[in-house]
Amino acid sequence: MNDHILIATAYDSLVRIYVAKTKNLVETSRNIHETWPTATAALGRLLTAGAMMSFMNKDDSELLLKIEGDGPIGQMIVESNHHGEVRATIKNPAVYLKYNDSNKLAVGNAVGLGLLTVRRNPHLKNAFTSSVNLVNGEIAEDLTYYFFLSEQTRSSVGLGVLVNEDQSVKQAGGFIIQLLPGATDKVIDQIEKVLEDIKSVTDLFESGLDTHGIISKLANGTEKLLDIKPVRYFCSCTKDYYFEAIKKLDDLVIDEMVHEDNGAEIICQYCKTKYHFSREELEEIKESKKNI
Repeated sequence: MNDHILIATAYDSLVRIYVAKTKNLVETSRNIHETWPTATAALGRLLTAGAMMSFMNKDDSELLLKIEGDGPIGQMIVESNHHGEVRATIKNPAVYLKYNDSNKLAVGNAVGLGLLTVRRNPHLKNAFTSSVNLVNGEIAEDLTYYFFLSEQTRSSVGLGVLVNEDQSVKQAGGFIIQLLPGATDKVIDQIEKVLEDIKSVTDLFESGLDTHGIISKLANGTEKLLDIKPVRYFCSCTKDYYFEAIKKLDDLVIDEMVHEDNGAEIICQYCKTKYHFSREELEEIKESKKNI
């Protein structure tokens, strides 16, 4: 089955659960950005979280997740929408660190400490923005802290990316469990017992469970499936978009591109698509500004 997200309620509708399978999404991102293993794991976790969080609103809103850490990765940005379309960018994709004691990919060290920012409807003037300090850079714990502090929602977040020896993505996915109003201590105890038996998301996939099996495990068999949402890596950039972007530049900058560079090439930071603008097209852009 292709990448997707399952959404369900559980424990007598006192809990909402999201479970994601994102192997193809993360592998596509790896190929686009040419990430090394630890950067693949870090960005893959953020991509998976962004995909799930885009379905937390009932409306057709968009979501932006940004991590700015002091580790070697630097900044990561993920954008997603209610159609399951996700894209990302990363400042330094060439990061490969492991923890000495476990030999696991050292995502926390690669990300470091800094800020996690969540912005809903990022392209609108009335965008909702909230930032919290990173707890440890492992991303799942950072998002758990964000939900508690900024959205007053008790949550448990699990995110994982398993990388093959050839650096391709073997497994990727995640879950978010959120308590709804009225959740009792008994329900909380049940969830905590379930989580104690889970080492990692990728272990669940490696054991042979699919997303339905994982959601059933998390719900202890009480789940009521609400929806299945497809997910894919998709960038909506077009040449027209960059045409309008160049139009906002000063005439002197456009003249420099015309006379010194003999044109312009713009590379989309999300999908690496190259858009070339000839001298004639730049002159056309400059002329169109007179009609504004």
